[in-house]
Amino acid sequence: MLLAGCGGQGARPPGGMTPQVSVVTLKPQSVTLTRELPGRVSAYLVAEVRPQVSGVVKRRLFTEGGTVKAGEPLYELDDAIYRAQYNSARATLQKTQATQEAARLTANRSADLVKIDAVSAQDNDNAIAALGQAQADVAAAQAALDSSAVNLAYAHIVSPISGRIGKSSVTQGALVTADQTTAMATVQQLDPVYVDVNQSSGEWLQLKQEIEAGRVQAGVADAPTKIVLENGVTYAAEAKLQFTDVTVDPTTGNFLLRAIVANSSQVLMPGMYVRAIIGEGVMPQGLLAPQRAVTRDAKGGATALVVAQDGKVEARDVKVSRTIGDQWLVENGLAAGERVIVAGLQKVQPGMTVKAVEASPDAAAEGSGAAAGSAGGAGDTGK
Repeated sequence: MLLAGCGGQGARPPGGMTPQVSVVTLKPQSVTLTRELPGRVSAYLVAEVRPQVSGVVKRRLFTEGGTVKAGEPLYELDDAIYRAQYNSARATLQKTQATQEAARLTANRSADLVKIDAVSAQDNDNAIAALGQAQADVAAAQAALDSSAVNLAYAHIVSPISGRIGKSSVTQGALVTADQTTAMATVQQLDPVYVDVNQSSGEWLQLKQEIEAGRVQAGVADAPTKIVLENGVTYAAEAKLQFTDVTVDPTTGNFLLRAIVANSSQVLMPGMYVRAIIGEGVMPQGLLAPQRAVTRDAKGGATALVVAQDGKVEARDVKVSRTIGDQWLVENGLAAGERVIVAGLQKVQPGMTVKAVEASPDAAAEGSGAAAGSAGGAGDTGK
């Protein structure tokens, strides 16, 4: 009879001892909201070098992959034709200048003679008109000389910007044409560089609603942004958000965010895949629960066990939105001051009376770190 009476007490484990669990008391705190987004590195400035005149490449004057400065010669084209055109235009200018001088002297003499009626007024007018025609011819010849000088200069192709230059698409002896579609080489300025990331418009709308509701304070526009490289290493220099695009891509539902970051070490290369951790805002009264305290059921719902004031275990359905370090940001289901169980979950069930012991910060962090590898959490290990 005694054994049958003991078997009827389901709220206490065998042996009559009250199980001990470790708990963490939830406290509201200021939480900085961040979003980790995928992105690509792009050069700060890009200049594709193309010929502006046609000709045969005589020499390549740079080292592929090296650094060039703005105005530095890159290619030298055969300029024989353009030099001949320049010399011809200069000779034409000299000829028109001589004609102008003769017309000027004639006009001056005619002006003196017409005063004493030595020449007719018609002849004087013709002399003045001839001077004007000669002056116009000089102006046209000067313009032709300037044009030929420009073409001659274009035969010597220089770098439009300072930066790193890639491979050359042409070699010595190749024929290039004015305004061709294929670039001869590309120069890119790589310090600083841009990091272009894409954010979902749905996430942005949710954040905007939280800001309007007063739950979140908007972040600073130029807040520091961390860059994480492909191998998981955090880039040394912090980036700053430059702008947010005003158009959503209809095919993806994303819009562009662009950050700028120093790249003096040339670690970031155009086209490189990175991740950007961008600050979105601050939640003054955020509630964080250790990841170890939140488990997932078969349907994917989040639950947590709480020790009530009377020492009994209660199960709670919890809604969490994102991870902050090794903790979950709680949306609802838990309140400040409640004690969630982080160790001993395997030994208890709802309705049981337990002895709650506050977990040390180190122990809670260690447990959360062990559960951080799984978004759902597998529950307690039984320790």
